[in-house]
Amino acid sequence: MGRALAYPSAVPADSDPVPEEPSTDSAAEQLQWWEADGMPWKKEPGRADIACLVWFGVVGVFSLVLIPTRAWLLAVAPDILAMITGGRTAVTASGAIASVGEMAHWPLVLLVASLLSLKFDWIYWWAGKLWGRGMIEVWAGRSKRAARGYARAERWARKLGPLGFLVAYVPIPLPLMQVVFVLSGATNMSIKRFLLYDYLASTLWLIGFFALGWRLGEPAVAVLDIYARYAGYVAIGLVVVIIAATVLRKPKVTDIA
Repeated sequence: MGRALAYPSAVPADSDPVPEEPSTDSAAEQLQWWEADGMPWKKEPGRADIACLVWFGVVGVFSLVLIPTRAWLLAVAPDILAMITGGRTAVTASGAIASVGEMAHWPLVLLVASLLSLKFDWIYWWAGKLWGRGMIEVWAGRSKRAARGYARAERWARKLGPLGFLVAYVPIPLPLMQVVFVLSGATNMSIKRFLLYDYLASTLWLIGFFALGWRLGEPAVAVLDIYARYAGYVAIGLVVVIIAATVLRKPKVTDIA
């Protein structure tokens, strides 16, 4: 019988083994969910971190629901709107109505508005206490323009110190208020001191807006009366816009796949 032919093996015995590619599962294990971009913390979050982030979600939902509600209440019950939100527009409208003798309880409105204007501010202080500048970095990371705006606001906040609370309520196109609140927590300011500064600054500004409405008087009330005729339609329109924006923003199945 003839000798069997010996064919060379496909891979020489002395060749190096082909390195195995890391599995997708192991790569996923290396990058935890809390390490993803857009998270404010630099460590694995605990209960306090999750709770603070949930509160930011509550603020977002409350603000969204309040958009049509604010449009309606400003016309029919600005005093209630002022006491719910502590908003400057509602307080100004309340001052105008009080000036014509149609809001005898205006001192109560101003007192409650000054207190309720602080209802969510402590969350920003808490975020600074937990994550330092983490939330500022998240906000600034949206775009280069946003980053420049937050950097400018942070420089102002650091220069002003406690006076930053008073300047934070100035209606300027800078996110100064949020930055001042976050830096207060990041610099270990106590919550009592934070709330005191915040309350004094907010109250002074609300008194000023109430006085502005009082000075405007009857012309402002006349404008509110005209707006009241269309406030319901405006509120309905805003609800439609919010629903439409939510539906359009919802990812399609083809995008997920």
